[in-house]
Amino acid sequence: MKKRTFDLIFIIFSTLILITLSEYGLLEKYMAFSLIPILIAYQLGQYSERKFKK
Repeated sequence: MKKRTFDLIFIIFSTLILITLSEYGLLEKYMAFSLIPILIAYQLGQYSERKFKK
């Protein structure tokens, strides 16, 4: 799997989760936990950089 493909899959998956949470009104309720997805995205980026390094 190429890094670009991995990035696109992650972006689509994250977008679907955010749209779902927005539709149910959970984003306003749990704004304090917004740092967790950012940290997960950072860690996945670090993993993909090491895994797909040329």
